[in-house]
Parts: sequence; C-alpha cells; structure tokens
Amino acid sequence: MDALPDPRARLEAYARQNLPRYTSYPTAPHFGPLEEAQYRHWLAAIQPGDPLSLYLHIPFCQELCWYCGCHTAITRNPARLARYAAGLVAETGLLAAALPVRAPVASLHFGGGTPSAIGARGLGQVMERLHAAFAFQAGAELSVELDPRTLSQEIAAQLGAAGFTRASLGVQDMDPAVQTLIGRLQPAAQVEGAVLRLRQNGIQAINFDLMYGLPGQDAGHVAASARFAAAMGADRVAVFGYAHVPWMKPHQKAIAEDMLPGALARMEQAEAAERALLEAGYVAIGLDHFARPEDPMAQALQAGVLRRNFQGYTTDRAPVLLGLGASAIGALPQGYAQNLPEERAWLAAVEAGRLPIARGLLLTEDDRIRRAIIEAVMCDLELDLMRVPDAVWHSAEPRLAPLLADGLAALTEGKLKVTALGRRFVRHVAACFDARHGAAPARHSSAV
Repeated sequence: MDALPDPRARLEAYARQNLPRYTSYPTAPHFGPLEEAQYRHWLAAIQPGDPLSLYLHIPFCQELCWYCGCHTAITRNPARLARYAAGLVAETGLLAAALPVRAPVASLHFGGGTPSAIGARGLGQVMERLHAAFAFQAGAELSVELDPRTLSQEIAAQLGAAGFTRASLGVQDMDPAVQTLIGRLQPAAQVEGAVLRLRQNGIQAINFDLMYGLPGQDAGHVAASARFAAAMGADRVAVFGYAHVPWMKPHQKAIAEDMLPGALARMEQAEAAERALLEAGYVAIGLDHFARPEDPMAQALQAGVLRRNFQGYTTDRAPVLLGLGASAIGALPQGYAQNLPEERAWLAAVEAGRLPIARGLLLTEDDRIRRAIIEAVMCDLELDLMRVPDAVWHSAEPRLAPLLADGLAALTEGKLKVTALGRRFVRHVAACFDARHGAAPARHSSAV
C-alpha cells in the first residue's frame, strides 16, 4: 500500500516557490520607461479635492546590515547628506508646481535606509518645505522608519516638533548571537531607550519590524523577539521573512547560506511569532502584520477598508501616492511612476529643475481589475466572486485548483476564502490572478 503524502512536505514545496510580495500590481519588474512629460500630465489631472499620500525615500545608513534588501548607501559625509536633503526640498517644489492646486496631504511616510541620517537640521528643512508646498489635513498621519541604534534625543525632538505621529523601529531579532550573524548588534537597552525618547517627544504610535529566516535563528528566537515587542507596547508588529537575494544585493554574500533555516524551519518560525503575538492580544493582519485591537490598522481590517501599497499594509486611502527621493515609487490613478534610482542622476535632475522620473507603467483596464482582486485577497483573505469577471476567473481557476485541493483556499457562499492553513500562502492565491507573473525576467524571494 502506498504511503500517504506528507502534508508538511507539500507545504514545504509551496514555501520554496518564489513569488512577488504584491505591494503593487503589476509589480515593479514590469515597469518600463516613462517620460517626464507623461508624468506631468498625470499630475496635472489630480483633482483639487483628492488627498495625497507622500513617500520620501532617504537611502542612507551609517553602516551596512548584511541582511538588508533596501535601496540604500553607507555614508556619514555631512556634505553629501545635506545635498540630498536640499534635493528633497527642490523636488518638493517641483512637484507642488506641477499640481493644479495646493493639494491636501492625508499621509506622509519617510522611508529608507535610515531617514534620520540627514540629521535634525535636514529633517527640519524638508518638513518646512513640505508644509509650505502642501496643505496637511488635520489628523494626517506622519510616520518614519528609524534605527534604534542611531536615534538621538535631538532627532526624536525634531520629529516630535515636526508633528510625526508614528515611528517604525527596525528590531529584527533580539538574540545577540543572531545579531552578530547579520551584522547588527542592538542590545535591548538601545531599543528601550529609543522607544522612551520617541514617547517623551509625543510620538506614541510605535511599530516594530521583526524578521524570521535569519542565519542561526530558530522558532524560539523569533517568539522571544515577538514577546519583547509586545512587552514594549508596540502598536503594530510586522514579521517579515528574510529575503536572501545575493544576486540583487551582493553584500548578502556575507551571510553563509548553510546557516539559513530551510523552508519548513521558516514556516515554524513564522508560526511561532504569530502564536506569541496572538497570545499577547494582537490581531493578525493579512500575511505578516499584527496590530493591537484599538490600532487603526486592526479597525481598518474590521471595517473592510484595509489597503496595501509599496510600504505594505496600510490604512492610507488616498487615491494618489507621490514618491520623492532616489528610487521612490508613486501610484496615481493612471499608473505607477518611479524616480531615477541612482543618487547622482536623481540630484542632477532636480537641481536642473526636472522631475526625476525614470520608469513607470500605464495601467490597462485589465490591470485595474486584477489589482483590485489581488489587493482584496492580500488584505481581506477573501474575494467576492461577483467582483471577478468571467475571463479573469477562467484564467485563474486552473491555477487555484491545487491550492483548493491542498486546503489553502476554499470556495464557499460565493466567495474564495484563504483558510487558516493558507494564510502563510496568501501570495500563492494572489498569484493565480496575476496575468503577468513569469512574463518578466524577475527573481523574487521565497514565498515563506
């Protein structure tokens, strides 16, 4: 009699697959050249009452973490940092001039790298120009990504004075041995001090970013880090799988591949973090986020208005996202627009008075339909099949069949639902509706 197939082995096969994270659809590898004139045409069509979301990318850190997959550079050169801050000020002016009105801003996010690298003075200059160029709505969320190791009292005070309301701290893992293996030593006291400084300066909403799949990590490490985040009172916790992509990020070659956990171990680590956070009272959000029940993200999930953009899960419902800084990506009703990725080229463009646009994608009607479907799957873990055109369903149905057979998704009451077992594999469900996956020579990280 043949042995029954091992269900964990089946899951391991799914976990080994490489898939997009679906922070957009179509995904960035499908972008092509976009002319500045086309982007200006899109900006001019923004309606006066439409709120904006702004994303500012600051691609600098003081030292390199070996696991990092971000677009960043290592520098402590004050002149270089000051010139970049001035470039952000200049680009802000160029964008504002291209808009038909002084547009309202509902959300602002500084990402990196480490945005505080430009210093308190640089942050102050950029914020002053942003407030002059745009009309910030009452209650607008201002958020920033920070490195607890470099968050000084001066920076915390500047962020508080500028009206920032939320900060995301890169914590990754709290075990010293794991930290050594990823080139990021960060004692608990440093993280505790960063949280204290933020709260003393009025920034009460704190996010922690954790990782699993790091070298030397096991489920116990990940669970302990999750419990630390809960004990620190983090409002939101993101638990990301480490993406080992040395073909894209050569510095990751410093991480020995034989020390990386396998697919099953990665699943166990993700599950351990989830158990620890659920036991601490957090609500599971989509694929890899958790929030306290009173947090706006948990409330957005409950209300069915959770969104997903290039920063991941979000409560931001603005119809327009504008990206500023080298490599920043924006999303407008017409399509996506990405800035020049190389710092010098970006600076040369803005200093010459040009919008530094490089790549993008004009959305087709089919793209819009599939984008809405994929966002619903990623955010709500279910899809009303009445929203799915017949042609789209017929192309997705054969791809969904094995996921349904393996219990990762189910069809019930006119809906496609991701099961509890399938939550970890929601990207697989989303990929069934992706008409472009596999059509570009992109290499994605492992799905779990």
